[in-house]
Amino acid sequence: MTIRAREGDLIENAGRVIFDVKGLIHPRDKIVAFPRFIPDPAGNRRRRSTLYRKIYSLSERYRFLEGNFPLYLIRDPIFDETLCEVPVCEVKKHYDPVERLRQLRSSKKLNRLESQALRMTELLKEATNIPWNAIGVSGSILAGLHTENSDIDPIVYGSHDCLKVHSVLKSLLNDEHGPLKPYTREDLKTLFDFRSKDTASSFSNFVRTESRKVMQGKFMGTDYFMRFVKDWNEVDETYGDVRYKNVGYARIKAAIIDDSEAIFTPCEYKIGDVHVVEGTEFPVSKIASFRGRFCEHAQKGEKIVAQGKVEHVKDSTHYCEYYRILLGNKPSDFMVLA
Repeated sequence: MTIRAREGDLIENAGRVIFDVKGLIHPRDKIVAFPRFIPDPAGNRRRRSTLYRKIYSLSERYRFLEGNFPLYLIRDPIFDETLCEVPVCEVKKHYDPVERLRQLRSSKKLNRLESQALRMTELLKEATNIPWNAIGVSGSILAGLHTENSDIDPIVYGSHDCLKVHSVLKSLLNDEHGPLKPYTREDLKTLFDFRSKDTASSFSNFVRTESRKVMQGKFMGTDYFMRFVKDWNEVDETYGDVRYKNVGYARIKAAIIDDSEAIFTPCEYKIGDVHVVEGTEFPVSKIASFRGRFCEHAQKGEKIVAQGKVEHVKDSTHYCEYYRILLGNKPSDFMVLA
Protein backbone atom coordinates (compact mmCIF):
# COMPACT_ATOMS: atom_id res chain seq x y z
CA MET A 1 0.00 0.00 0.00
CA THR A 2 1.23 3.50 -0.83
CA ILE A 3 -0.11 6.74 0.64
CA ARG A 4 0.72 10.16 -0.74
CA ALA A 5 0.35 12.26 2.40
CA ARG A 6 1.24 15.90 2.90
CA GLU A 7 0.98 18.81 5.31
CA GLY A 8 -2.62 19.30 6.45
CA ASP A 9 -3.63 15.66 5.93
CA LEU A 10 -4.52 13.37 8.83
CA ILE A 11 -3.91 9.65 9.17
CA GLU A 12 -5.40 7.13 11.59
CA ASN A 13 -3.84 3.91 12.85
CA ALA A 14 -5.42 0.68 14.10
CA GLY A 15 -5.42 2.09 17.63
CA ARG A 16 -7.76 4.85 16.38
CA VAL A 17 -5.13 7.50 17.10
CA ILE A 18 -5.30 10.35 14.58
CA PHE A 19 -2.01 11.95 13.51
CA ASP A 20 -1.37 15.19 11.63
CA VAL A 21 1.06 14.90 8.75
CA LYS A 22 4.16 17.12 8.67
CA GLY A 23 5.65 18.42 5.44
CA LEU A 24 5.69 16.71 2.05
CA ILE A 25 8.87 14.63 2.32
CA HIS A 26 8.60 11.22 3.98
CA PRO A 27 10.73 8.07 4.25
CA ARG A 28 9.80 5.09 2.12
CA ASP A 29 6.94 3.16 3.74
CA LYS A 30 6.57 5.68 6.59
CA ILE A 31 4.80 9.01 7.14
CA VAL A 32 6.18 11.75 9.36
CA ALA A 33 3.17 12.65 11.49
CA PHE A 34 2.46 13.44 15.14
CA PRO A 35 -0.50 12.37 17.31
CA ARG A 36 -3.24 14.99 17.48
CA PHE A 37 -6.45 13.24 18.59
CA ILE A 38 -6.20 10.29 20.96
CA PRO A 39 -8.96 8.02 22.31
CA ASP A 40 -9.67 8.90 25.94
CA PRO A 41 -12.73 7.95 28.05
CA ALA A 42 -12.42 11.39 29.68
CA GLY A 43 -12.16 13.23 26.35
CA ASN A 44 -14.48 16.07 25.34
CA ARG A 45 -14.82 15.12 21.67
CA ARG A 46 -16.96 12.29 20.39
CA ARG A 47 -17.05 10.45 17.11
CA ARG A 48 -19.65 7.73 17.08
CA SER A 49 -18.98 5.66 20.24
CA THR A 50 -15.39 6.84 20.86
CA LEU A 51 -14.37 9.79 23.03
CA TYR A 52 -11.21 11.67 22.07
CA ARG A 53 -9.03 14.39 23.47
CA LYS A 54 -6.74 16.68 21.54
CA ILE A 55 -3.07 16.98 22.47
CA TYR A 56 -1.21 20.14 21.58
CA SER A 57 2.39 20.64 22.65
CA LEU A 58 5.27 18.68 21.12
CA SER A 59 6.41 17.58 24.57
CA GLU A 60 2.99 16.06 25.29
CA ARG A 61 3.00 14.32 21.94
CA TYR A 62 6.41 12.79 22.55
CA ARG A 63 5.34 11.62 26.02
CA PHE A 64 2.27 9.97 24.54
CA LEU A 65 4.37 8.20 21.91
CA GLU A 66 6.94 7.00 24.44
CA GLY A 67 4.16 5.45 26.52
CA ASN A 68 2.01 4.06 23.72
CA PHE A 69 3.85 3.81 20.38
CA PRO A 70 7.59 3.85 21.16
CA LEU A 71 8.38 2.05 17.89
CA TYR A 72 7.06 5.09 15.99
CA LEU A 73 9.86 7.20 17.46
CA ILE A 74 12.68 6.99 14.94
CA ARG A 75 16.07 8.68 15.03
CA ASP A 76 15.85 9.69 11.39
CA PRO A 77 19.28 9.72 9.69
CA ILE A 78 18.21 12.20 7.00
CA PHE A 79 16.60 14.80 9.28
CA ASP A 80 19.02 14.03 12.17
CA GLU A 81 16.09 14.26 14.56
CA THR A 82 13.90 11.91 16.58
CA LEU A 83 10.59 11.98 14.71
CA CYS A 84 7.29 10.19 14.83
CA GLU A 85 7.18 8.06 11.69
CA VAL A 86 4.02 6.01 11.25
CA PRO A 87 4.49 2.85 9.14
CA VAL A 88 2.26 3.01 6.08
CA CYS A 89 1.15 -0.57 6.74
CA GLU A 90 -0.40 0.59 10.04
CA VAL A 91 -2.43 3.42 8.50
CA LYS A 92 -6.09 2.42 8.45
CA LYS A 93 -7.50 5.71 7.18
CA HIS A 94 -6.15 8.73 5.29
CA TYR A 95 -8.07 12.00 5.69
CA ASP A 96 -7.84 14.35 2.67
CA PRO A 97 -8.84 18.04 3.20
CA VAL A 98 -10.00 18.45 -0.43
CA GLU A 99 -12.23 15.40 -0.16
CA ARG A 100 -13.61 16.61 3.18
CA LEU A 101 -14.61 19.94 1.63
CA ARG A 102 -16.23 18.05 -1.24
CA GLN A 103 -18.31 16.19 1.37
CA LEU A 104 -19.35 19.46 3.02
CA ARG A 105 -20.40 20.89 -0.35
CA SER A 106 -22.65 17.92 -1.10
CA SER A 107 -24.09 17.50 2.40
CA LYS A 108 -27.67 18.50 3.16
CA LYS A 109 -27.07 18.63 6.91
CA LEU A 110 -24.18 20.66 8.35
CA ASN A 111 -23.64 21.90 11.88
CA ARG A 112 -22.74 25.53 12.60
CA LEU A 113 -18.95 25.13 12.30
CA GLU A 114 -19.13 23.00 9.16
CA SER A 115 -21.49 25.54 7.60
CA GLN A 116 -19.10 28.39 8.41
CA ALA A 117 -16.13 26.47 7.02
CA LEU A 118 -18.04 25.88 3.79
CA ARG A 119 -19.07 29.53 3.53
CA MET A 120 -15.51 30.72 4.10
CA THR A 121 -14.05 28.44 1.43
CA GLU A 122 -16.84 29.41 -0.97
CA LEU A 123 -16.04 33.08 -0.36
CA LEU A 124 -12.35 32.53 -1.09
CA LYS A 125 -13.14 30.43 -4.16
CA GLU A 126 -15.49 33.07 -5.58
CA ALA A 127 -13.05 35.91 -4.86
CA THR A 128 -10.06 34.19 -6.50
CA ASN A 129 -11.56 31.74 -9.02
CA ILE A 130 -9.17 29.01 -7.86
CA PRO A 131 -10.28 25.43 -8.67
CA TRP A 132 -12.06 23.39 -6.02
CA ASN A 133 -9.22 20.87 -6.00
CA ALA A 134 -6.87 23.63 -4.78
CA ILE A 135 -8.69 24.21 -1.48
CA GLY A 136 -9.74 22.02 1.44
CA VAL A 137 -10.59 21.94 5.13
CA SER A 138 -8.11 20.57 7.66
CA GLY A 139 -8.01 20.38 11.46
CA SER A 140 -10.71 18.98 13.70
CA ILE A 141 -13.42 19.34 11.03
CA LEU A 142 -11.37 17.03 8.80
CA ALA A 143 -11.38 14.39 11.52
CA GLY A 144 -15.04 14.94 12.41
CA LEU A 145 -13.94 15.79 15.97
CA HIS A 146 -14.74 19.49 16.15
CA THR A 147 -16.53 21.15 19.04
CA GLU A 148 -18.44 24.43 19.33
CA ASN A 149 -15.13 26.11 20.21
CA SER A 150 -13.08 24.67 17.34
CA ASP A 151 -11.34 26.76 14.68
CA ILE A 152 -11.88 26.75 10.94
CA ASP A 153 -8.74 25.44 9.21
CA PRO A 154 -8.86 26.08 5.45
CA ILE A 155 -5.89 24.91 3.40
CA VAL A 156 -4.83 25.96 -0.10
CA TYR A 157 -2.45 24.08 -2.43
CA GLY A 158 -0.10 25.37 -5.11
CA SER A 159 2.00 28.54 -5.04
CA HIS A 160 -0.05 30.44 -7.61
CA ASP A 161 -3.38 29.79 -5.92
CA CYS A 162 -1.91 30.32 -2.46
CA LEU A 163 -0.67 33.77 -3.42
CA LYS A 164 -4.06 34.67 -4.92
CA VAL A 165 -5.89 33.66 -1.74
CA HIS A 166 -3.36 35.40 0.49
CA SER A 167 -3.79 38.63 -1.46
CA VAL A 168 -7.59 38.41 -1.30
CA LEU A 169 -7.46 37.78 2.45
CA LYS A 170 -5.73 41.14 2.89
CA SER A 171 -8.52 43.01 1.15
CA LEU A 172 -11.29 41.01 2.86
CA LEU A 173 -9.85 41.75 6.29
CA ASN A 174 -9.83 45.46 5.44
CA ASP A 175 -13.56 45.40 4.63
CA GLU A 176 -15.16 46.53 7.89
CA HIS A 177 -18.56 45.28 6.72
CA GLY A 178 -17.33 41.85 5.63
CA PRO A 179 -17.40 38.52 7.50
CA LEU A 180 -13.62 38.40 8.01
CA LYS A 181 -12.12 40.34 10.92
CA PRO A 182 -8.51 40.71 12.06
CA TYR A 183 -7.69 39.76 15.62
CA THR A 184 -8.25 42.39 18.30
CA ARG A 185 -5.71 42.89 21.07
CA GLU A 186 -7.96 40.82 23.33
CA ASP A 187 -8.00 38.01 20.75
CA LEU A 188 -4.21 38.18 20.54
CA LYS A 189 -3.93 37.89 24.33
CA THR A 190 -5.97 34.67 24.21
CA LEU A 191 -3.76 33.35 21.41
CA PHE A 192 -0.63 34.39 23.29
CA ASP A 193 -1.72 32.58 26.46
CA PHE A 194 -2.16 29.41 24.41
CA ARG A 195 1.00 29.58 22.30
CA SER A 196 3.36 30.82 25.00
CA LYS A 197 3.13 27.39 26.65
CA ASP A 198 5.56 26.02 24.07
CA THR A 199 6.93 29.04 22.16
CA ALA A 200 8.87 31.70 24.05
CA SER A 201 7.85 35.34 23.50
CA SER A 202 6.88 38.49 25.36
CA PHE A 203 3.36 39.74 24.72
CA SER A 204 4.63 42.97 23.16
CA ASN A 205 6.80 41.05 20.67
CA PHE A 206 3.93 38.68 20.00
CA VAL A 207 1.56 41.54 19.16
CA ARG A 208 4.09 43.13 16.78
CA THR A 209 4.26 40.02 14.59
CA GLU A 210 0.81 38.48 14.99
CA SER A 211 -1.32 41.62 14.63
CA ARG A 212 -0.46 42.00 10.93
CA LYS A 213 -0.90 38.39 9.85
CA VAL A 214 -3.75 37.68 7.44
CA MET A 215 -3.55 33.90 7.71
CA GLN A 216 -5.38 34.08 11.02
CA GLY A 217 -8.38 35.99 12.29
CA LYS A 218 -12.13 35.50 12.66
CA PHE A 219 -14.76 34.50 10.13
CA MET A 220 -18.31 35.23 11.26
CA GLY A 221 -16.98 35.33 14.82
CA THR A 222 -15.13 32.01 14.63
CA ASP A 223 -11.33 31.75 14.70
CA TYR A 224 -9.67 30.61 11.50
CA PHE A 225 -6.13 29.65 10.61
CA MET A 226 -5.19 29.35 6.94
CA ARG A 227 -2.47 27.03 5.75
CA PHE A 228 -0.70 27.36 2.40
CA VAL A 229 1.09 24.31 0.99
CA LYS A 230 3.10 23.73 -2.16
CA ASP A 231 1.52 21.36 -4.67
CA TRP A 232 3.09 18.03 -5.53
CA ASN A 233 4.36 19.20 -8.92
CA GLU A 234 6.34 21.98 -7.19
CA VAL A 235 8.34 19.59 -5.03
CA ASP A 236 11.40 18.23 -6.84
CA GLU A 237 12.84 16.61 -3.71
CA THR A 238 12.47 13.05 -2.49
CA TYR A 239 13.48 11.65 0.88
CA GLY A 240 17.28 11.55 1.09
CA ASP A 241 17.97 14.17 -1.58
CA VAL A 242 18.59 16.75 1.13
CA ARG A 243 20.38 15.79 4.34
CA TYR A 244 20.23 17.77 7.58
CA LYS A 245 22.81 17.64 10.38
CA ASN A 246 22.29 19.18 13.80
CA VAL A 247 25.36 21.29 14.55
CA GLY A 248 24.19 23.20 17.60
CA TYR A 249 21.91 25.92 18.89
CA ALA A 250 22.21 29.67 18.45
CA ARG A 251 20.64 33.09 18.78
CA ILE A 252 21.24 35.43 15.85
CA LYS A 253 20.45 38.92 14.64
CA ALA A 254 19.83 39.24 10.90
CA ALA A 255 17.99 41.03 8.11
CA ILE A 256 15.29 39.36 6.02
CA ILE A 257 16.41 39.52 2.38
CA ASP A 258 13.72 37.23 0.88
CA ASP A 259 10.29 36.46 2.36
CA SER A 260 8.75 34.83 -0.74
CA GLU A 261 8.39 31.48 1.09
CA ALA A 262 7.04 32.98 4.31
CA ILE A 263 3.38 32.04 3.86
CA PHE A 264 3.95 28.36 3.11
CA THR A 265 4.18 25.42 5.49
CA PRO A 266 7.00 24.64 5.85
CA CYS A 267 8.07 28.29 5.71
CA GLU A 268 11.48 29.70 4.92
CA TYR A 269 13.21 33.09 5.13
CA LYS A 270 16.50 33.98 3.45
CA ILE A 271 18.62 36.19 5.68
CA GLY A 272 21.69 38.39 5.45
CA ASP A 273 23.84 40.62 7.68
CA VAL A 274 23.88 37.77 10.21
CA HIS A 275 25.46 38.21 13.64
CA VAL A 276 25.63 35.32 16.09
CA VAL A 277 24.67 36.70 19.50
CA GLU A 278 25.02 33.46 21.42
CA GLY A 279 25.75 29.81 20.70
CA THR A 280 27.11 27.95 17.71
CA GLU A 281 29.07 30.06 15.19
CA PHE A 282 28.13 29.12 11.63
CA PRO A 283 27.35 31.21 8.50
CA VAL A 284 23.56 30.84 8.69
CA SER A 285 21.72 31.94 5.54
CA LYS A 286 18.14 30.75 6.14
CA ILE A 287 15.49 30.37 8.83
CA ALA A 288 12.89 27.63 8.43
CA SER A 289 10.01 26.06 10.35
CA PHE A 290 7.41 23.33 9.95
CA ARG A 291 5.09 25.13 12.37
CA GLY A 292 2.40 27.43 11.00
CA ARG A 293 2.91 29.93 13.81
CA PHE A 294 6.19 31.05 12.21
CA CYS A 295 4.57 31.82 8.84
CA GLU A 296 4.21 35.53 7.90
CA HIS A 297 6.46 36.32 10.82
CA ALA A 298 8.76 38.86 9.17
CA GLN A 299 8.97 40.78 5.93
CA LYS A 300 11.73 41.60 3.48
CA GLY A 301 13.95 44.40 4.77
CA GLU A 302 13.10 43.89 8.43
CA LYS A 303 15.61 43.08 11.17
CA ILE A 304 14.93 40.07 13.34
CA VAL A 305 16.31 38.17 16.31
CA ALA A 306 15.91 34.39 16.13
CA GLN A 307 16.91 31.43 18.24
CA GLY A 308 16.77 27.77 17.32
CA LYS A 309 18.56 24.65 16.19
CA VAL A 310 21.40 25.20 13.72
CA GLU A 311 21.50 22.69 10.88
CA HIS A 312 23.97 22.01 8.12
CA VAL A 313 21.97 21.31 4.96
CA LYS A 314 23.45 19.34 2.05
CA ASP A 315 21.19 19.49 -1.01
CA SER A 316 22.23 16.96 -3.66
CA THR A 317 19.35 17.97 -5.97
CA HIS A 318 20.58 21.55 -6.38
CA TYR A 319 24.24 20.83 -5.59
CA CYS A 320 24.51 23.24 -2.69
CA GLU A 321 25.26 23.35 1.02
CA TYR A 322 24.27 25.93 3.61
CA TYR A 323 23.39 26.46 7.26
CA ARG A 324 19.96 27.31 8.58
CA ILE A 325 18.14 27.84 11.85
CA LEU A 326 15.12 25.57 12.35
CA LEU A 327 12.37 26.94 14.60
CA GLY A 328 9.69 25.11 16.51
CA ASN A 329 11.35 22.09 18.09
CA LYS A 330 11.84 23.62 21.55
CA PRO A 331 9.85 26.10 23.68
CA SER A 332 12.97 28.30 23.70
CA ASP A 333 12.86 28.71 19.89
CA PHE A 334 11.65 32.12 18.72
CA MET A 335 11.81 34.80 16.05
CA VAL A 336 10.94 38.42 16.86
CA LEU A 337 11.34 41.77 15.15
CA ALA A 338 14.48 43.54 16.29
